[in-house]
Amino acid sequence: MKSKANIKAEFQENGYVFIPGFLTKEEVANINKNFSRVIKEVIPGMAENKVFYEDKTDTATLKQVMDIHTHDVFFNDVLSNGKFKDLAEFLLDDKVIGKNLEYFNKPPLIGKLTPPHQDGYYFMLDPSVAVTMWMALEPADEENGCVKYVKGSHLKGMRLHGRTKTLGFSQGIIDFGTDDDLQNEIAFPAQPGDLLVHHSLTIHRAGGNTTANRDRKALGLIYFGESAREDVEAKKAYQEKLQKERV
Repeated sequence: MKSKANIKAEFQENGYVFIPGFLTKEEVANINKNFSRVIKEVIPGMAENKVFYEDKTDTATLKQVMDIHTHDVFFNDVLSNGKFKDLAEFLLDDKVIGKNLEYFNKPPLIGKLTPPHQDGYYFMLDPSVAVTMWMALEPADEENGCVKYVKGSHLKGMRLHGRTKTLGFSQGIIDFGTDDDLQNEIAFPAQPGDLLVHHSLTIHRAGGNTTANRDRKALGLIYFGESAREDVEAKKAYQEKLQKERV
């Protein structure tokens, strides 16, 4: 197990940190059990702009569910109390606000790539004091779309983003693929319970799922530092623009 000092040092230097076995097998099983319950009982009552499918006509192709914590007591507790929040405050040296708890999947063969992006572009914070956590619920590797980070990219500011065709990830870095990007990109295969945490300015992406029979399910959590200020009007205008584009 990494020491707390090493965890913070890696996060500050690289813009991300990988923590193997952050949750036990029993804790992962409980998360999975509750996600299954949410998919069956909660999703039918959620707004369409919070639930995304690779194929809208096939519920088996569920790829992303946002803001689950606002609809379910169990996941609100996961986001708002305990070890995930404690870790976010430790890494940011700030009190934090849990903003989102998400479910991610890349279904076999049809799970699409996640375009290179910086979460801070979506967050619209000043300063951009926030972290995203991604925890594997199933084995993830390059064949089914593990996460890839560009080392040190959080120290180089916000890149120019533009519209993508990827549902759930509407913006991507326009000029991604520079020598610096590719030379510093590192893939992170993960096992259930392994946790990745990245800064809101860290560039990351993931490939599609090319396997025939493996999903790539994961838990996502987002925390904003209390010192960050959200541009509410800009975010509202952005969301309205997205809704118009989806029509």
